Amino acid sequence: MIEATNLAYRIEKDSMGERQIPETAYYGIQTLRATENFPISGIKPLPTYIDACVLIKKATAIANSELGCIPQEIANAIVQAADEVLAGALRDQFVVDIYQAGAGTSHHMNVNEVLANRALEIIGDSKGNYQKISPNDHVNYGQSTNDVIPTAIRIGGLLAIGKTLNPALASAIATLTTKADEFQDIIKSGRTHLQDAVPVRLGDTFGAWAQILSEHQQRIQTAATDLTKLGLGGSAAGTGMNTHPQYRQRVAEILAQLINQPLQPAPNMMAAMQSMAPFVNVSSAIRNLAQDCVKISHDLRLMDSGPKTGFKEIQLPPVQPGSSIMPGKYNPVMAEMTSMVCFQVMGYDSAIALAAQAGQLELNVMMPLIAYNLIHSIEILGNTLSALTRQCILGITANSDRCLAYAEGSLALVTALNPHIGYLNAANVAKESLATGKSLRQIVLEQQLMSEEQLAKVLDLEKMSTVNG
Repeated sequence: MIEATNLAYRIEKDSMGERQIPETAYYGIQTLRATENFPISGIKPLPTYIDACVLIKKATAIANSELGCIPQEIANAIVQAADEVLAGALRDQFVVDIYQAGAGTSHHMNVNEVLANRALEIIGDSKGNYQKISPNDHVNYGQSTNDVIPTAIRIGGLLAIGKTLNPALASAIATLTTKADEFQDIIKSGRTHLQDAVPVRLGDTFGAWAQILSEHQQRIQTAATDLTKLGLGGSAAGTGMNTHPQYRQRVAEILAQLINQPLQPAPNMMAAMQSMAPFVNVSSAIRNLAQDCVKISHDLRLMDSGPKTGFKEIQLPPVQPGSSIMPGKYNPVMAEMTSMVCFQVMGYDSAIALAAQAGQLELNVMMPLIAYNLIHSIEILGNTLSALTRQCILGITANSDRCLAYAEGSLALVTALNPHIGYLNAANVAKESLATGKSLRQIVLEQQLMSEEQLAKVLDLEKMSTVNG
């Protein structure tokens, strides 16, 4: 609940009655009621989600003025108010908890009221004088929560991907590719089932990670195309009631220009308003990326484990002391943080899936949860990849001697002997090596299974670790 500390109030009225609103507030009576009804988490709407909603209001004001639906002076004031918010003003006025009235009406009216009251000031009038500029009749002309909120989720998702996740992925891919080149001549033991496997090159490990992230970036971009089809203009139920016939096309064109995305009206407004499938699709792609990021972060921790009792094939840059009791200890904190964020993203995805199937008839009332979880997932995963790249991957160094020692000591080198002495003979050689401590080379020569010259060619680590094709 919002506690007013200013003794000056204005009186606002809605269909339920009158309430006092702090004179300094730009939100109005419907926002006040929502803050009283939903003191749930203290979490306020994400800045990107606010941007998305305000961009919609700017575009709709322009479209409706062009089409003669609202006066030009009022549209200009709404657009100016929207631009001020987009530039960072009045951000403390968006106050409704993210867990709120179904479909997002409370947040939607918070946006309408803030823009209306600021627009009133712009034309020289007083906040709350909604006869001049109304949150419902002007800022919200031709709109409904039911088409604005799913559109805001689409716009918010596109903004978050473009501003946060795509740059983070591009930086991570480029840095991993650079490390792949830097480490290409370093041979290490491969491991499968956490057991010794055939030798690989450290550079190829980093190159594989770069490829994995690149493919995820493509999957996310493909999924994001679903977000470019807008149900804006469907109004309350998808029929377009109270909208100009040209409105849906024009508002999509204006929004497309504002965010530089190929937006277009959805082929079926009712479908676009009812189905949350586009958000599930994008969330699934984000979750998929998170799962591989967990795998990469765990690999980094294993390869840096030690320093005396672990692999220690690489050194992650120490960024902070790792223990309150053990001096000189440094932990792989950036990789650990990455896993925690990814687990949260997976949890958000599960909540989105549950919310998406919970709609009935012409509306899904769980959209506020979907909006927060989807945009937040995109942004925290993007921020995580940026931090991991900057604070960890960029500064990784290789312990080439240790890598080579593991590669040379691996029993899995016996795999290269299979074509020459047969699987069973090779297995016996491995068993004897493990039991006696003798090298594979020594046992093969003692048993006269191969000549020394043949063996040198077969156990060539450089050749064994080169990727074919």
